[in-house]
Amino acid sequence: MKTAIDMYCQYLLSTQVNYTCTYFADHLQGLSHDSVHRFLRDEKLTPRLLWEKVSPHLTQSSRAFVIFDDTVLDKRHSQAIGMVRRQYSGNAHGIIKGIGVVNCLYLDPINQQFWLLDLRVFDPQTDGKTKLDHVLDMLRSLKARQVLFQTVLMDSWYATTDLMKYLMKEGKTFYCPIKSNRKVDDTSGQEPYKPVDELPWSEQEVEQGKLVKLHKFPLDVKVKLFRVEVSTHRTDYIVTNDVAQNATQAVKETCGLRWCVEQLHREEKQLTGIERSQCRLARAQRNHILAATLVWTRLKSLAYAYELTIYQLKKGLLDQYMNQQLVNPAICYA
Repeated sequence: MKTAIDMYCQYLLSTQVNYTCTYFADHLQGLSHDSVHRFLRDEKLTPRLLWEKVSPHLTQSSRAFVIFDDTVLDKRHSQAIGMVRRQYSGNAHGIIKGIGVVNCLYLDPINQQFWLLDLRVFDPQTDGKTKLDHVLDMLRSLKARQVLFQTVLMDSWYATTDLMKYLMKEGKTFYCPIKSNRKVDDTSGQEPYKPVDELPWSEQEVEQGKLVKLHKFPLDVKVKLFRVEVSTHRTDYIVTNDVAQNATQAVKETCGLRWCVEQLHREEKQLTGIERSQCRLARAQRNHILAATLVWTRLKSLAYAYELTIYQLKKGLLDQYMNQQLVNPAICYA
């Protein structure tokens, strides 16, 4: 039996704890481990397949949000898996060995649904691209596909001059935190640039934000800066090119929408086995990652249709087994 993409995705959707090629072959008659290995080794699945699967479910809106963020697939115990490199993981709060994936999420504000539109595996040793290069590639892809959206939300890692300039050129709005040592000028050139956390703030500016010029930005381009108290121990500095925005609370709520991408990362890791493949080849890892995102897309579409969580859908696969075992157990206790 020859392994196909639909078969492999069905396996990832159905299995609960084991995501290895051997386990797959052991539970499908006529399928060999070598067949699964050849599929992952030889196929070349691309993010275009993800777009083809998700586009029919997408309700596009000119008010939609696009969210960029990256995640690290934990491979800290690996010794010879391709594309694994030491990098910072927000989930682990430190440097770990893993595979970096940059995701592009679409948030539909009308139906309150979010979908993964695109992704890029971070492998600079192979393609020479930074995470910022991948974000720009995905933005150009969205433009080519004529995807409707207005606002881009991203982490401080992506708050670079080049990316902000690109979004402004394309007529898009962005909201993103900047690092506390990012230099800005709020005096219209009367004083030198200073780190953002050293700026004075009046009571009105705390509530409504202030116009600033970012260091190395064009002289005639200013952005709106907001100081957002996230907690008693954390203050974020948010910049946006929406200079008409004058409410810090609204900025906080808008940036809070970025939580959707963290939900995506958690669901993928807990329910699709996206970081559980033990294949060593880089191509096999890429194919597994793409297949896992297709499984997440399928689960998400069903969850929206049935008004359930994808956890209820995935764990619900065990209900029939439990019912059967309680009535007619395969292994009796007494």
